[in-house]
Amino acid sequence: MDEVEVVVAHAERATLRVGGVFLKVDADPARTDTEVGAMALAPVPTPRVLWRRPPVLALAALPGAPLGRLGRAPTASPAAWAAAGAVVRELHDAPPPPWPGRAGRSPVALASELDAECETLVTRGLLPAGLVARNHEIARAALRPWAPAFTHGDLQIAHVFTDDEKVTGIIDWSEAGRGDPLYDLATLTLGHEGHLDDLLAGYGTDADVDPDVIRGWWSLRSLLAVRWLTEHGFDPFAPGCEVDVLRSRM
Repeated sequence: MDEVEVVVAHAERATLRVGGVFLKVDADPARTDTEVGAMALAPVPTPRVLWRRPPVLALAALPGAPLGRLGRAPTASPAAWAAAGAVVRELHDAPPPPWPGRAGRSPVALASELDAECETLVTRGLLPAGLVARNHEIARAALRPWAPAFTHGDLQIAHVFTDDEKVTGIIDWSEAGRGDPLYDLATLTLGHEGHLDDLLAGYGTDADVDPDVIRGWWSLRSLLAVRWLTEHGFDPFAPGCEVDVLRSRM
């Protein structure tokens, strides 16, 4: 080991990489309980739990590299995206956990949160009113009934590791639980919308995979994230990130 790498850090949690080990420090032990429980149930590759000494969880590093990073041009091949889609489908087809996840918030609760957040974004001058209104309209497509599935809940592109066009594991399961499977598909392709067809080539398409709903989730997730990211030291205005996702809908 030559150094400690800070993978992510903010007031709620931090993740460090020390050699071949990820150390996750979380202020809320319930999130760690969810992560460990979800990985035990998930029928897909996940990191191996080395030990847990609250508030620290130690996980073995995964081989390969993330599918990509938000705000950066992805280097993964279409075949790697298709492989990721097949693994996500396997997750969604599995019996869901008994608890609700981040992707399991009710449409009524989400609609209320979205209305309030859009008003805040405009009144505080964080985003132009026209940009917010247009994406608010698009986001409504995601607010519909859905059949509960086993969802990851935070399936960012950086959380899916691949090696030689094979998925070696999915990390960060603290938001997992019962939820809307299209939320996962939208989260994975956020900022990389051009790879949605590649992802669906492995995931499969059926009547429940509605591109308009996925687009709705792109707008909804971005609208709800902008203020939180700004307040926690991240930059949603960086090229290719959340604000660019919103602008691309205009």
